[in-house]
Amino acid sequence: MLLNNSPILIHTIRKFASSSLVSEIIVALREDDEAWANELFRKELPMQDVRTAIGGETRQQSVENALGHVSADIELVAVHDAVRPFVERDVIDKVIREAAETGAAIVGIVPVDTVKQVHRNKVRATLPRERLILTQTPQVFRLDLLRRAFEKAREDLFLGTDESSLVERLEQVEVSVVLGTDRNIKITKPSDMELARLYLALENSTIGVA
Repeated sequence: MLLNNSPILIHTIRKFASSSLVSEIIVALREDDEAWANELFRKELPMQDVRTAIGGETRQQSVENALGHVSADIELVAVHDAVRPFVERDVIDKVIREAAETGAAIVGIVPVDTVKQVHRNKVRATLPRERLILTQTPQVFRLDLLRRAFEKAREDLFLGTDESSLVERLEQVEVSVVLGTDRNIKITKPSDMELARLYLALENSTIGVA
């Protein structure tokens, strides 16, 4: 789907390309999309070196495949959802700097709704919101740590929903949380596009406050 005549992926890549802390970008995608994507990158991002990796059947396999294309001198890797184009550059820089100090950092926001723990359709507990976060991306880790986490998950046949869940299983570092924003939405269905267009218009406009 297009935002302002460009695929969502391009908007997302531009955010990372604008950060001085990001030195290379690798996109995991289907093999059938590789030629199309490389042509798109040449057209839309002529000054940026964006490489591709063939994805797998799951997000976890896709990210692990992409790790195989990371340059040997890279110390930190940020994993980000291609369909989160409204992540702020300031947030990208903050989470990378946090991971540089701690080894592992993710972006999250505090839920505004009351969260219930349930069994089937019955409430079992009300969870305190001040101890909960809703995780977003980017999630940033030391490259060696992330690779060990994927190896361990593969050995144990463990399938996680994000990279942090794999790193947590190692019990080697505590994962830090950097506060994100509610604009960092994940565009997963056509109805999300209306909100995406609004956020893009806000990004492109200059708002003066008296």
